[in-house]
Amino acid sequence: MTDVRLLVQRFDPFKDEEPRLVEYKVPKREGMTVLDAILYARDYVDHSIALRFSCRQASCGSCGMKINGRPRLACYTQVDELAGEKVVAQPMENFAIIRDLVTDLGSFFEKHAEVVPQLVRSDLQEQEHPTSEYVMKPEELTRVLQFTYCIKCGLCTSSCPTVATDSEFPGPQALAQAYRYTADVRDEGGDGRIAILDTPHGIWRCHFAGSCSYVCPKGVDPALGIQLLKRHVMSGHAPRKAGEGSPTAKAGIPAHGPGSGSSSGG
Repeated sequence: MTDVRLLVQRFDPFKDEEPRLVEYKVPKREGMTVLDAILYARDYVDHSIALRFSCRQASCGSCGMKINGRPRLACYTQVDELAGEKVVAQPMENFAIIRDLVTDLGSFFEKHAEVVPQLVRSDLQEQEHPTSEYVMKPEELTRVLQFTYCIKCGLCTSSCPTVATDSEFPGPQALAQAYRYTADVRDEGGDGRIAILDTPHGIWRCHFAGSCSYVCPKGVDPALGIQLLKRHVMSGHAPRKAGEGSPTAKAGIPAHGPGSGSSSGG
């Protein structure tokens, strides 16, 4: 059995002046992920290594970090897939470091919340106390489906050159989710989102580098969502206004079933 040369960036902003790389020897096993290697080092070599993780199956997005120079999910990255003789784990860029591999995602989630990432409807009573489902045709669902796969891992934001130079820029994750809801036929809040994003530090600060889509582990393609959203911002209005969202099934339109040609959408 060979050992994995694992280098982990260590940094405590309350104690250290500069980050440093510390090497750990980890026994390699078949199917080992980078997260497995880090956890071995933490559990059996150095209990003080700080990292964030949860599901271990690329669903929660907690273990995002820079691995061998590229933003990745540690639980989704096989050691055998990495080129070179060593594995280098560092915190994501564009975020303040709390300690070691743990970054502060506070501003990330604040910007996500600012684009109103939920369905906005004028029929508040129906939305809060539903009597039926909102109608959504399969082709309408397909239009936004890939953007619903976002797990808020922050990898796209950590790779974005505009985020690195403009702290007020919403970032690719927030912009892609703004498109996801604005393009949803059930939503009526697009005009409000456009007003938020059509600003000097808003959507026009994206220069289409494409790095966000390159590193996304779920195939969301934030760069595509941003370009599609720009069309609506350019027009000055959203696809739908209040009262123009898709109706509920109780309005006489079947939500699903043979020959209906529609479904409830996710």
